[in-house]
Amino acid sequence: MEPRHPDTQTPGHPDTQRRSTAGAPPDGRSAARRLAEHPPAHPPATDAGRPAQRGRLRTPDIERRTVDLTGKLMRRHITFMTQRPDAGSGAPTLDQARRQIARYGLTADPQAILVAARLMAAGARIGQAGEVHFARFGLSTGRYRLLADLEDHGGEKSPSQLAAGLGVSRATVTGLVDGLEREGLVVRRPSAEDGRANVVVLTARGAQRLRDLAPEHFARMQALVGGLSVEERATFLDLLARVVEGADALTAD
Repeated sequence: MEPRHPDTQTPGHPDTQRRSTAGAPPDGRSAARRLAEHPPAHPPATDAGRPAQRGRLRTPDIERRTVDLTGKLMRRHITFMTQRPDAGSGAPTLDQARRQIARYGLTADPQAILVAARLMAAGARIGQAGEVHFARFGLSTGRYRLLADLEDHGGEKSPSQLAAGLGVSRATVTGLVDGLEREGLVVRRPSAEDGRANVVVLTARGAQRLRDLAPEHFARMQALVGGLSVEERATFLDLLARVVEGADALTAD
């Protein structure tokens, strides 16, 4: 008798029985039944091979979540940079100023150099802290200043007027207005005086944003100089005005 091929064993043969039961589940349920009772954890693929989606986020929702996440990351980073223990350890000293002047063979006043260096370092640190502060309200320092400037001037200004009032370039104003307009805090519209030009207008939503942040904003601003007495603040304002007048020394040709 010729031997049968393994794939053609008759039913009931031991080899056939082993193959028919090797992949069967212990409880005897079929694959279709198990799939129906325990659907896969991942959604089925679509015709394009991508997972099926129950509901897609709208573009405004995605943009809002992106802005929120970006704001949170920015606040965490700047807070770390301004509140770390060694944040003020690099402040220049009078001895450093003397050494630097002597190194280059100059005759500058070490104390004057120290005051200027400390002032610039303080400005940078306060600027970083300001970004943390305004990020709480979904703004930056520049965006807040632009909104406040509009509010102080009847809610409407041309881009060139904003640039002059804020002391920044027209390109900077364009960037600030673009961001504020996306959030509905300002709008552009043709000028009543010159239809070829646009003006920037504070919206009701923008004015409400300023009102909402005002209590906390002004409380924190007052706390910023809380270590100075009334007389010291008056003296500081006078000194600061004179220092600002000297800022042209850094930009003059």
